[in-house]
Amino acid sequence: MAKDTEKLIRQLSLISFLMAQGRPVSALEIKREVEGYSDMNDDAFARRFYADRAELESLGITLQVEKPGESMAGYEAELYSLPPENYYLPEIEFGDDELAALRTALHLLDGEFAYAEPLRLALQQVSWGRPSPLNAPEESSVEVRMTAKADGAELSGRLSKIETAISRRKTIDFTYYTIDRDSEEKRRVDPYHLVYRGGQFYLIGHSHEREAVRVFRLSRIRGKVSYASKAEHDFGAAQNFDRRDYAGRAEWQLGQIQGTAKIFLRDRIAWLVERDFGSYGEIRPARKADGAPAKGQVFETEYASPLQMVAWALRWRQNVTVLAPPELADEVAERLELMRGRHAGEFETARLVRRRPAPVSRSSRGNGRSESAIRPERFARLVTLAGMLIESAKEENNLQLSEVSERLHLSEEELLGDIELLNVVNFGGGTYVLYAEVVGDEIEVDSQPYGDSFARPARLLPLEAKALVAAIDLFGDHLPQTGLATARDKITEALGHDPSEEGLEIAASGGDDSETARKVNEAIAAGRVLAIHYYKENEDEFTKREIEPYRLANGSEGWYVASWDRRREDVRHFRLDRIKEASITEESFEPRPEIEELAAMEGWLAGGQVPAADVARIWVSPERARWMREQHQVAGELADGAIVIEVPYGSIDWLVREVLKGAGELVVLEPAEARELISSELEAEVGAPAAARAA
Repeated sequence: MAKDTEKLIRQLSLISFLMAQGRPVSALEIKREVEGYSDMNDDAFARRFYADRAELESLGITLQVEKPGESMAGYEAELYSLPPENYYLPEIEFGDDELAALRTALHLLDGEFAYAEPLRLALQQVSWGRPSPLNAPEESSVEVRMTAKADGAELSGRLSKIETAISRRKTIDFTYYTIDRDSEEKRRVDPYHLVYRGGQFYLIGHSHEREAVRVFRLSRIRGKVSYASKAEHDFGAAQNFDRRDYAGRAEWQLGQIQGTAKIFLRDRIAWLVERDFGSYGEIRPARKADGAPAKGQVFETEYASPLQMVAWALRWRQNVTVLAPPELADEVAERLELMRGRHAGEFETARLVRRRPAPVSRSSRGNGRSESAIRPERFARLVTLAGMLIESAKEENNLQLSEVSERLHLSEEELLGDIELLNVVNFGGGTYVLYAEVVGDEIEVDSQPYGDSFARPARLLPLEAKALVAAIDLFGDHLPQTGLATARDKITEALGHDPSEEGLEIAASGGDDSETARKVNEAIAAGRVLAIHYYKENEDEFTKREIEPYRLANGSEGWYVASWDRRREDVRHFRLDRIKEASITEESFEPRPEIEELAAMEGWLAGGQVPAADVARIWVSPERARWMREQHQVAGELADGAIVIEVPYGSIDWLVREVLKGAGELVVLEPAEARELISSELEAEVGAPAAARAA
């Protein structure tokens, strides 16, 4: 029998024995009665028993220990028990709307979320005794194309290992690609926290090499992640560490802070900057030199990366002017001049040394069992399965093998293995938890007298709790069901803590668009036309539109409403946090046949591949090539280290904004039309800072 299987039998039998006894028991009784310990010598038992207790504690199941008096010493004299409140999950009374919201969340995230499988087990536990939330809901008006999944088996393995290391306070070793220096370096890290933001997972931890807290992007970890030692714990609770220092930072604030930028905002975009970025600094009314009020606002924000700060400022064109520090303002001007020069006339590139093949197309939606899924601990699976089997025995209702496989997302082979293991879990003295066997397509269960210990839901393991709360936080207020927020409150109350503070946090993308999302969902449900006042960032203008909304869809930059635009007479996606005002009209609409085009749009929000879009070929400087490789398809390698990428675009205005964000390190090669329009745009932009500063 494999060591992992032996360990699971010991731990489950230990829990079963302590729950059945209902009183403190000695180590001698445990050694004698619990499956897996009785054939060990005293030294082996002491080691295994200590390790099992520590591992159960890391899973959220803490044994109660009564210490002996001063005249006695050693674990042999201690008494152990497992109070019900240390094992059972407090009953959570969910309303129908809350269960419906949780069911929709799982349905939408299945195959799209790295934590979908522990989420499935968590929902099984919290909905105990209620109709299963795992059944597919009715067709939802929300479309999910998350990039919140680990991208491939290797990254998934790292994420799973780091998850465990955070829970058990284990120091980890790995090789890290430091993109700034273009080098791979060894790192030893005490992992504190995981943050998901903008389609990527980031690890925050104490770097032994730097003797400071650092941020590591998981996709830049090379090879395997390993534990630094065999100890149960390597470090204590983090001192002077505030997770919000990192999850709540802007892109330009990731790293060591170098200064504070003072940025002028024109009134036309000040409301948007305040909503999307106000939490990253302070916004106040602008004033003239004599202290009198002036048009516009001033945004002050700390920055770690001058280039990221400059890129952010450039994306807003003439609506933003960097006032201070002088070196940052000078760099903005230099970058604009660099872009203008590189787009005027012909742009010479180094010779092409290698072409890259076209990417292999991939399905935009997984089947829930993709290689990128984070698998929950088998311990959690077994506890959940034991409860399901005992419940069926009480009701004298055999379970369908296929139904249990589907509910737990297991192959039939895996399920049979779990059933065989549970059949040998006992309370000692040959008193078993249950006996189950598969007869045809059904599972027949004989629950043993003490099987009631597993007849109530166990506490959520850390990974399950984090998956459940993270799933809720991913959706926020964007589901048509209104129960997610109250469900979250009930879950955290039952757990006694907020799991987002202990390992995995979802950083919000975009601004606060909850009120807009509510109106969109109401309009979709009622089949009503929605009137919106929309800021088109690409063209720097406000427009009033009447749209027929069909569904919400998410992308790495935020949430969108997929709709029929009456003005354009075409399918359009409007970003929710760019809608300044929205109102539901009295006018109804009938679904249009043309809306079938929405099906062709699936995946573009996550992958950026807009159907029927034109494709621009863009030169990337050697200095920025490493970063752009992570984001775009490389079409060619040049002799000087520069690369050429291909970028689909729906409008020239969008392309201009993307080039501006490149801060001079991106140059459009073709089409010629796009290059000429960008050159004209940049001619106007070069003079904009001085004009804005004078205003």
